[in-house]
Amino acid sequence: MTTLHHLDRWRVEHHSRVDLRAAESAATDLLTALGIDLADESTAETPRRMARALAEMLSPTAFEMTTFPNAEQYDELVLVQDIPVQSLCEHHVLPFVGVAHVGYLPGERILGLSKLARTVEYHARGAQTQERLTQRIAEHLRTALGAHGVGVVIEAEHTCMSLRGARVPGSRTVTSALFGRLRDDAASRAEFLALTRSGR
Repeated sequence: MTTLHHLDRWRVEHHSRVDLRAAESAATDLLTALGIDLADESTAETPRRMARALAEMLSPTAFEMTTFPNAEQYDELVLVQDIPVQSLCEHHVLPFVGVAHVGYLPGERILGLSKLARTVEYHARGAQTQERLTQRIAEHLRTALGAHGVGVVIEAEHTCMSLRGARVPGSRTVTSALFGRLRDDAASRAEFLALTRSGR
């Protein structure tokens, strides 16, 4: 059984210092400055809701990365496709939403499949770039599993680009992070990337 490494513990401890009262006050100031009438019955509670919603989206939930002996010595690719991803762009604090495809080549340990989804969800809770999110998921799995290879591909639509600025709805950003044989072995790399595209 592998627990969260020191960076992840720091993220959980950092969140425990979130000050919802201060966040609600700041949300009140921001919304008022943007011209929203908070005296209206339908918006009076908006600062509180806004502060709590953002705190939730920024709050990773700790979990145990439970692994099991690879008794059968399984050495082929394990891949879970289309894991939902919801995170916040650190540049505009607007959501980006999409899917992650996560795979690994087992070594001495294997992982319950639900933990791949939990790892994605855990790291998605925060304000960050998609590139960093992709790298963190892959690094977490590489460290926890001692796998022969780890691969992560994320496809996401960024509302900071679809709802403002360039306004290009439907465009997707694709990022990848590969370690071990999935990076260094051409055949393994090609198999992983082909399978991540097979569901499209």
